[in-house]
Amino acid sequence: MSSLEIRSARAEDADDIAGVHVRSWQVAYRGLIDQAVLDGLSIDERAAGWRRTLAEPLPTSLGTVVALRDDRIVGWASLGSGRDPDGLADGEVYGIYADPAAWSTGAGHALLEAAEQRIAEAGHNRAYLWVLDGNERADSFYARHGWIEDGAIKIEERPQLTLREHRRVKLLGT
Repeated sequence: MSSLEIRSARAEDADDIAGVHVRSWQVAYRGLIDQAVLDGLSIDERAAGWRRTLAEPLPTSLGTVVALRDDRIVGWASLGSGRDPDGLADGEVYGIYADPAAWSTGAGHALLEAAEQRIAEAGHNRAYLWVLDGNERADSFYARHGWIEDGAIKIEERPQLTLREHRRVKLLGT
C-alpha cells in the first residue's frame, strides 16, 4: 500500500472532500438515517458548502486536514475550538470521515492523530467529538484511540432528519 500524506485542505479540495463526505455518510449511516435522506445527498451541494467553509472558516476553526494516498483525497478532519457551551475551553473535532474504500487502511488513524496534535498545539488540553448513536464502527474506532464517552447527548434537528449523538472526550498529550 502506498504511503499516506496529511496536509491542510485547500480551496481546490472542496469537490474531493465533498465526495468523501457523501460516500462515507451513505455507507456509515445506512440503517441509522433514513435511506431516502442518504440517497438524496448531493456531492455538488456538499462541495458548495465546503467551498464556503474553506474560504470563510468559522472564527473557532483550526482548519481542515486531508489524507491523501496516491495524490487522491481519501479522508478529512475538520477541527477547532469547542462550540458547545460546556466545552468552550476544549478543542473539538467537528467532523472526521474516510472514504469507505479507505476504511481500515490507517487514514482515519492518521487524521485523528493530526487533529489531536493541532488541537493540542492551539493550547487545548482536552478535546471532544460527537458520534451518531448506533454508529458502532465509529465508537469502536474512537475507543481504541482513547476517546471516552462522558454521558453528554445532543439532539440535532435538520431538514428531514433528527440526529441523536453522544459525546466522547480525550485528554490530549496523554
